[in-house]
Amino acid sequence: MDYMFAPWRIQYIKQATGSEEVGCILCDYPARDNDELSLILYRGAHNFIIMNRYPYNAGHIMVAPLRHCGMPDGLNDDERNEHYRIVSRCVAILRELFRCDGFNVGMNLGRAAGAGVDQHIHTHIVPRWNGDTNFMPVLSDAKVINEAIADTYKMLKPNFTTI
Repeated sequence: MDYMFAPWRIQYIKQATGSEEVGCILCDYPARDNDELSLILYRGAHNFIIMNRYPYNAGHIMVAPLRHCGMPDGLNDDERNEHYRIVSRCVAILRELFRCDGFNVGMNLGRAAGAGVDQHIHTHIVPRWNGDTNFMPVLSDAKVINEAIADTYKMLKPNFTTI
């Protein structure tokens, strides 16, 4: 039998089996003084970029408005325009750094649509590579992330000083 060690996943397992978090992480994390701890890569006037703590692939990031807002039609013009401008810039930066073959970019609006944080909109940007799927999710209900989140953060952060 082969063993795959992924000790950093225990935080996810404990969270998934415990009670749900109180509050809104997309409001609470930007309020912290520690962007590295919160995995925040960039703060704009109306939106910020945060890494997904439980990524689908290495480099999985999200763009969210600083103001708590549950649906895109709740954003004002400045928030909406900056949001899409930041999403576009994220795609360009990730394409250059990760040399990926494509992206999944989108929002899950509401719990029924798969939103983990369903009351604060955010756009997911997930780098994809040809052949990046494998048997692990099918056979063992596990996803293998090939890079530590802290290492990805340190690599990405200098590229998000200005958008």
